Amino acid sequence: MFTVIIAIMLPFLVAALIPFFYKRIPRLHIGWFVLAVPVILFILLARYIPSVASGDTYLKTIEWIPTYGINFSTYLDGLSMIFGLLITGVGSLVILYSIYYLSARESLHHFYIYLLLFMGAMLGVVFSDNIFVLYVFWELTSISSFLLIAFWYHRKNSRYGAQKSLLITVSGGVAMLAGFIMVYTMTDTLSVREIVMSMSDYTNHLLFLPAMLLILLGAFTKSAQFPFHIWLPDAMEAPTPVSAYLHSATMVKAGIYLVARFTPVFGGDQVWFWVVGSVGIFTLFWGSFNAVRQVDLKALLAYSTISQLGLIMSLFGLGSAALHLGYSSESVIYTQATFAALFHLINHSTFKGALFMVVGIIDHELGTRDIRKLGGLMALMPITFTIAIIGSFSMAGLPPFNGFLSKEMFFDAVVRINELDILAIGNIGVLFPVVAWIASVLTFVYCMIIVFKTFLGPYQPEKLEHIGQEAPVGMLIAPSVLAVLVVSIFFFPNLVGVYLLKPAMMSIFPTFEATELAPHISAWHGWNTPLMMTIGVIIVGVLLFSILRHWKPIYRLFPPHWSLNSLYNMMLMQAEIRSSEITRSYMTGNLRDYALYVYLFFFTAVGGGLFFLGAFSFDSSGNAPIRIYEWILVLVMMIAGISILFAKSRLTATLLNGVLGYSIAIFFVLFRAPDLALTQLVVETVTTALFLLCFRFLPEWDRETYKPKTKMVHAFIAIATGTIVTLIGLSVQSGKMFESISVYFENAYELAGGNNIVNAILGDFRAFDTMLEVVVLFIAGIGVFTLIKLKASRGGQDIENK
Repeated sequence: MFTVIIAIMLPFLVAALIPFFYKRIPRLHIGWFVLAVPVILFILLARYIPSVASGDTYLKTIEWIPTYGINFSTYLDGLSMIFGLLITGVGSLVILYSIYYLSARESLHHFYIYLLLFMGAMLGVVFSDNIFVLYVFWELTSISSFLLIAFWYHRKNSRYGAQKSLLITVSGGVAMLAGFIMVYTMTDTLSVREIVMSMSDYTNHLLFLPAMLLILLGAFTKSAQFPFHIWLPDAMEAPTPVSAYLHSATMVKAGIYLVARFTPVFGGDQVWFWVVGSVGIFTLFWGSFNAVRQVDLKALLAYSTISQLGLIMSLFGLGSAALHLGYSSESVIYTQATFAALFHLINHSTFKGALFMVVGIIDHELGTRDIRKLGGLMALMPITFTIAIIGSFSMAGLPPFNGFLSKEMFFDAVVRINELDILAIGNIGVLFPVVAWIASVLTFVYCMIIVFKTFLGPYQPEKLEHIGQEAPVGMLIAPSVLAVLVVSIFFFPNLVGVYLLKPAMMSIFPTFEATELAPHISAWHGWNTPLMMTIGVIIVGVLLFSILRHWKPIYRLFPPHWSLNSLYNMMLMQAEIRSSEITRSYMTGNLRDYALYVYLFFFTAVGGGLFFLGAFSFDSSGNAPIRIYEWILVLVMMIAGISILFAKSRLTATLLNGVLGYSIAIFFVLFRAPDLALTQLVVETVTTALFLLCFRFLPEWDRETYKPKTKMVHAFIAIATGTIVTLIGLSVQSGKMFESISVYFENAYELAGGNNIVNAILGDFRAFDTMLEVVVLFIAGIGVFTLIKLKASRGGQDIENK
């Protein structure tokens, strides 16, 4: 099936073409051409909804690095279908919105290149079956989101937010890679499908728990779970279309996808239940708690996104209890938590995307997002107000909006999990419904802030940069579509349940009966506990909102310098200071120090490693006897080498160095290599002549004086390095594991038609290498000639000027 491969590659292809044709588009916004990409991909994927809903899956593999099992394998099933439709569907609306939002004076071609790179990377993440290929796309989402967040790079906050998101998400990605390597070590496969089928045999493996925690670390950083959530509010410095796309529907959902995809792998373990469930439920509370204190609408939505992601994450954690229990009529009840997670994932993308676009409209038309300056916009922006009510009330969990349905299922899941005793929950289980209810109350409060503080109350034109008016029709289309979806899903939820949620549940619970994985969704379940919790949320939420100014000072108990952001900034600053100190300690500008570091590392790392591994071995039984004149020649070289250290002038040092070179040439003669001897003689002669020529123009030699202790250190390093090199050479010569390659070159006449082996090697076996060396020398010669001519011409001009 090439459709998925096309879906992944098409955004990259169009992104590569944009620089070539964006200037050639006459008077037409380039966004209209880019818009065709996600629209086409959405239609292509939507064609497979009926077949995937019936249980079909599609796998396509293109060999990439087959030797290591790294192939470009794509897999379309129910889970990847949901994310693929969100990426392309919401992406289409975001691009349509951006056409009217971004000014023509912006660098639009860069913006759409980055956006398409991100879209392709996200599609690669959700459709990849090979974990290493998935990791490549995973990190590409971090890089492309960095570029999008820093799109307005002239703003300091944009650069800071981009750097912060990159550092945190890439660090988590590296941890995830380590987890993938451990999974591969356990299962000996890189296929996600095969890992799911075989991981049950490795639950007691030593690497099982570390792999799980490292993969979760990658998911938590990407999906802004506590304490890694701090990057998301700063990422709101990006243009609003970026926020609506990356931080509500796609990038932050990558971690959710990873948890969902690996739930059948690790979900049967208690650690997975506790870590995912606890981190998610606390993130839900912490995000909603901090959202209430925000005065910037976009920052409020950022923390609300963190909160909603925590809700989804906690549901995946709670739903994993079903895998721990194994398939039974009792365990199927707990799969409904996962069903609610998937349902809320879709709902959140609709209402949060609409709200981000609403905030973008307010900022675009009024020039501010500060809640303290807003108010009374309902009469000026009635359509925007309507969309804001739909999105906010859905996020608050009120009917008749889709958020109400998934929020009721969330309450039902946390109530049911309190009754589960097999995971040793005990009395601590009551914290799940309690924290969930408190967080929902705070969610209700900040949703009311969005609506009533922004659109009701007095209009304050003196505090606004622009006179308020309704947004252009084109900018209203995308949020209006999302608002319609919010309401439509409430009235027809089972279309989503049957065609999207059920096949995704089959991917997460492959051993369960498919007919039991998709409960009937309805708005009325009687006067049950979840409904009572919702009524309590409304009553307490209205009360808290009405007295907001009286209890909001409680946030003063959390001063900014005690926050995780302050900790991050301090760690970053300390890292910069310490790294600068370390760099200054070894970057002294003295070549002697650099040589010292190199040789010390060589001696300790290479020599020490080979010594402790027992790699040194010596066998001289096959060596030829050393003749007396060879001993004499070695003695001459030793005397010359040591004498250089005590030379009083450059001329003496140069001549002694020449003795070493010419001695090597004599060795080549003794070993019957006249070509090498001739080459060595020529090179040594030219080198000595060049040394003498250079020294002619250098100032008098001021010999460095060192303390005796320093000289002893230098002598030790020199002797140690020479000893290690000698030992390595003797070990290599003594421990031959393969036949020497010289046997191959002995057939030079048959293979290359040359009687001289050295000439055949240079002219035939490594002809390209030799040719490139000659080219390098030719280029260097041209450079020298040019410099000489330039100097000569300038000298003539100087004479003329004088």
